[in-house]
Amino acid sequence: MKVSKRIAFYLSLLIIVALVSACASSADDANSSTLNSNEANNGTLTRIDGEQLTYILPEPQTDGNVSVEQALANRRSQRNFQDRAISADQLSQILWAAYGITQPSETPRHRGGLRTTPSAGSRYPLEIYVIVGNVEGIEPGVYRYIALEHKIVRIIDIDVRYELMDAAVGQRVIVEAPVSVFYSAVYERSIEAYGGRLGIRYAHIELGHSAQNVYLQAVALGLGSVAVGVVAGERAREILNLPTNEEPLYIMPIGYFYEP
Repeated sequence: MKVSKRIAFYLSLLIIVALVSACASSADDANSSTLNSNEANNGTLTRIDGEQLTYILPEPQTDGNVSVEQALANRRSQRNFQDRAISADQLSQILWAAYGITQPSETPRHRGGLRTTPSAGSRYPLEIYVIVGNVEGIEPGVYRYIALEHKIVRIIDIDVRYELMDAAVGQRVIVEAPVSVFYSAVYERSIEAYGGRLGIRYAHIELGHSAQNVYLQAVALGLGSVAVGVVAGERAREILNLPTNEEPLYIMPIGYFYEP
């Protein structure tokens, strides 16, 4: 009788241990699922409807399958684009390469942080816009890139690629590419530190730094780009509804291309 009670006691103890272990395992699984879900959210496109349509872009990546040397060797200006959308992930990466924040800063002139592009005196005079024609998950229109929050905010809700083509002496690459990065400059940010002649020169040099970043990032993503510097400034300002203190400078159409 005593033996039977002892066996029953040990069996009950084993059952309790098994139940506790199972609960702990379930909690670990739940925590793991939560982490995986959060990690997945970092790679998604988030749409925010409101007065101005906004997209929080997927988190940019800092590693890839193409080396800097390979990207340099393969960089070419491409003008024959396919009628094919690019992804939100690709757009996110391109904008980050162009002018993304790599080190947050509270210094006012940094406007959020140090960037992927070097800047004289860290004045960051450039402004980045995206001309969206065919990007997966993103409605066509003109968007302003906000580097601090890695997001784009729509300022024009129609496709303006044909109008911009006319402002760029009829260069059809602007229409044929699914997306273009558009640059303007607020010269006052550089002029404040360096005066008129040097301030404007430094802004233009910075544009070249950023454009090369875009070229190389496009190559790493299997895309192509071309720099279009012939832009009728006042006409472009009118099309994009730019502030009066911004000088239109440059367009970079980007997309999948036909091999020559």
